[in-house]
Amino acid sequence: MGVRDYIHITDLARAHVMSLAKLDEQCGHKAYNLGTGTGYSVLQLIKAMEKACGKPIPYKMCSRREGDTSMVYADPSLAEKELKWKTKYGLD
Repeated sequence: MGVRDYIHITDLARAHVMSLAKLDEQCGHKAYNLGTGTGYSVLQLIKAMEKACGKPIPYKMCSRREGDTSMVYADPSLAEKELKWKTKYGLD
């Protein structure tokens, strides 16, 4: 199972609002990586969801698909510096 940087929708929405405010200031656009900076496996995500809902979630272990990268996570340092943004929610 691959490792990805999962982000809570509330953190994502907050970052969008903050970046829109920044867009007004700089008369242009800029790309920000939004994430926790930490990779979590799909299995870790499933286990966190099971814990949150109190029920087992059926899953099947499969090989990685052709072309899928094994690990992807964001470097949110520019968003932290320029937007003063950081995730508030994790898998816990």
